[in-house]
Amino acid sequence: MIDSKVSYRYASSLLGLAVEKKILDAVLNDMEMLKSAIEQNASLRNLLESPVIKPQSKASILDEILSKANPETRKFIRFVIDKNRENLLLGITSAFLKLRNEYIGFVNVSVKTAYEFTNEQKKKLKERLESLLKKKVGLIFQIDKSLVGGFIAQVDDTVYDASIMHQLDLLRNRLLESSIYIGQTN
Repeated sequence: MIDSKVSYRYASSLLGLAVEKKILDAVLNDMEMLKSAIEQNASLRNLLESPVIKPQSKASILDEILSKANPETRKFIRFVIDKNRENLLLGITSAFLKLRNEYIGFVNVSVKTAYEFTNEQKKKLKERLESLLKKKVGLIFQIDKSLVGGFIAQVDDTVYDASIMHQLDLLRNRLLESSIYIGQTN
């Protein structure tokens, strides 16, 4: 939890710098690339988390990885290393991406469906979610054969369950409530 708060502070600082210097898109690309590199390379993760490896070695390896990155991004990464927080880089990149999305009013929505949606269905769902959330929406679809029909959409910790099974459960509960109510009036 503490690491998460620290990661958010660093990410927030980088976001502020990127917005101020009007380099948000460049820094975004750098952070996405770094996040991907750390996630996909266990050796890099181990290197960043190792207290035995000298900060200079870590800095030179990250300089190599970020050779085409924006100079401000590179300065920021060196700052993180100078503060001995390189073990938080994955958290910092994740926090930066989330804060950037909040800043521009964008949210990714994970959608599980029983079958592939048509383009028209995707468009209508996107419009409905954008209206509901008051943000731009990116949809990430996943087929879930356990669903009979409908869909389940998840935004962060909020779940919108429009599956057939959920609708049947709601109907069953209403019928049970009304039969109990009817039984009590006699």
